[in-house]
Amino acid sequence: MNKRIFIVLICAFALTKAVAQDNAMPKLTFKEAIKIGLQNNVLLSQQKNQLEYTQINKTSSLLQLGPSVDASASAYRADGNSFNQNEGKVVNGKIDYIGASIDAYMPVFNGLNVLNQHRQANNLNESQLHRVNRSTQDVIRDVAAQYLTCLLDQELIKIDEENVATQKLQYETIKAQVDLGSKAEADLYNQEYQVKNAELLLVRSRNKLKNDIATLALTVQIDPTVYFQVEEVDWDINTLVADSLSMEELLAVAENRRSDLKAATYSEKAARFGYASFKGRYMPNLTAGISYGSKYNYIYGDPNRTFNQQFTEDNTNLSYGLRLTVPIFYGLRYRAQAAQSKVLYENAKITTSNAEVTVKSDVIRAVQNFRDTKTSYFASDAQLRAADMTYKLEKERYDLGMSNMVQLTTTNQALVKAKGDFQSAKYNLMFQKLLINYATGTLKIEDIP
Repeated sequence: MNKRIFIVLICAFALTKAVAQDNAMPKLTFKEAIKIGLQNNVLLSQQKNQLEYTQINKTSSLLQLGPSVDASASAYRADGNSFNQNEGKVVNGKIDYIGASIDAYMPVFNGLNVLNQHRQANNLNESQLHRVNRSTQDVIRDVAAQYLTCLLDQELIKIDEENVATQKLQYETIKAQVDLGSKAEADLYNQEYQVKNAELLLVRSRNKLKNDIATLALTVQIDPTVYFQVEEVDWDINTLVADSLSMEELLAVAENRRSDLKAATYSEKAARFGYASFKGRYMPNLTAGISYGSKYNYIYGDPNRTFNQQFTEDNTNLSYGLRLTVPIFYGLRYRAQAAQSKVLYENAKITTSNAEVTVKSDVIRAVQNFRDTKTSYFASDAQLRAADMTYKLEKERYDLGMSNMVQLTTTNQALVKAKGDFQSAKYNLMFQKLLINYATGTLKIEDIP
């Protein structure tokens, strides 16, 4: 008696510990997974870094339309024969020189080269901004796919656990009937196999969940050694089922909202302005400039004027004017550069055309897949109800001796499969709805429940 009590206490302690560990296991919500993924995704971080560069380049190209100003200073010593401008003679000895100047240059006309460079930089910045937005949607789509896969795995585990419990209960029932002589012993062996097979399927389902959890951890870039659970999504499936989609409206939305299409369009504009910038180098270049500076020198062994007299009065120099540069021959360098930029522009136009076709194709496929998934959901729901009713009837027939073990096993397998198909159709319907928003370019974190 004491031994039995001890065993019961041990089992109760183990059960309590297992429940405590399950409750202590960290849980990850759908939106938290998306936020972590957006924060840690490598490609998205690289796109954001590139965006910072394009923003700086845009500002720099704008400021290059204005004047360029620089200051210079020098200090050196000449030892030997040198001509001194202040004295108007050749001096043999040591002379210390100090000089400083400030210079400013302003482009007057350069074939709109700098202006087109600014337009190019501005469009490159807009293009990169849309690339970041599309990369954000890519992360949401990828994390959502992995998260919903883990949710499906959890549901399939529940189904397998229920099946194991059902098969064990069926085994105990058949065992009692075999002991009474109302069932053949072969049924007991067959049912024992069904129990073992159900336990095997449960082990495989749990392993699949662990593998998918590791994949989700890799997708959101968190420590894969920390095992966590994913929480069920509070999603109204009836709203998804009742959602009606208009292909024409979705195509119109996609043309206005798809960030990859906008990125391609802005990249094409940037390439066009880049081509115009290189062609501007064929034109004459007119630059205005002004320079102001002064010098001071000290001749060793001779009387010298003061620093103030030389640097602020006698040696000051102001020069200003215009400089015209006409390109005549540079070994076809500008021609080659313009030809290369023209190729980039033509390729950018091809990329934009391809993006337009891709957007339409994505929307059409997403709508068709959503409608197919919705039909599959209704079919799996009907299949589940039919399989459940069939199993219950077959179970009654078997208990009454009107059916055999093979028929009961077949209907039970059909019921388990119907449950799995229904859960798969449900989560696939959720994901297909996200893919509709992804295809139209409207997917955002607020869409995640």
